[in-house]
Amino acid sequence: MAFGKLTIDWRSTLAAVWRSNRHFLKPIRNVDLVNPDNLQGIDEQKDKLFRNTEHFLRGKPASHALLWGAHGVGKSSLIKAVLSRYHTYGLRMIQISKDDLGVLVDITDEIVDSHYRFIIYCDDLDFDETKGEYRMLKSTLEGTLEKPPENVLIYATSNCRKSTLEQMLKGEIPDDPAVENKRLLADRFGLSLPFHPMNKDTYLEIVDKLFKGRVQDAELLHQEASAFATERGGQSGRTARHFFNHCQTGPN
Repeated sequence: MAFGKLTIDWRSTLAAVWRSNRHFLKPIRNVDLVNPDNLQGIDEQKDKLFRNTEHFLRGKPASHALLWGAHGVGKSSLIKAVLSRYHTYGLRMIQISKDDLGVLVDITDEIVDSHYRFIIYCDDLDFDETKGEYRMLKSTLEGTLEKPPENVLIYATSNCRKSTLEQMLKGEIPDDPAVENKRLLADRFGLSLPFHPMNKDTYLEIVDKLFKGRVQDAELLHQEASAFATERGGQSGRTARHFFNHCQTGPN
């Protein structure tokens, strides 16, 4: 596939990222493939997204997916895990910044005839309707006169607060043109997966998995991990990894 200055061989390339400064798709040589078994506390979201992806790969009806909610609990990691699990079945992934959604149609035009199936991954949508790029996202999600490409799905994440997005999707926020436009955009994602703040037990399970075979005093480890989470403002998988890295670089 030729795009900009580069030709991408999707047989050997699992993922690419849009580089706006040079206006081309850059193949990712060292893909961050996340092991699905390492994701804790999000089994329901994992099952639903994997089932949706499997339908997509089989040519069955599948939905664009919005993963939204708490910070650091596995939204982006779950999308990476999708690629880990299904790339051998012909799945490929293209990452694009929310600020570059204006080129989304150009990208899909380039891959629409490929026999591979693509997930366009957009991280951290904020549903800012003032951005013209979001109109391009709407067109790709639902289509205009031209039908949306059958070999492309969009998986996006958002840190939009649970109460805000739930109210938007249910139409519970009072009439406001700006809010209504945001709701219409969010509603175009057929699969909406909420991610809730992580509880302490799940957080400590992740810590135990990261430190497996490395420590003898589990109680002390849990105390230090809990204190670290308190200092960082909350428990999450990301906080657990930061705690693990902190311990590896600290004094012996």
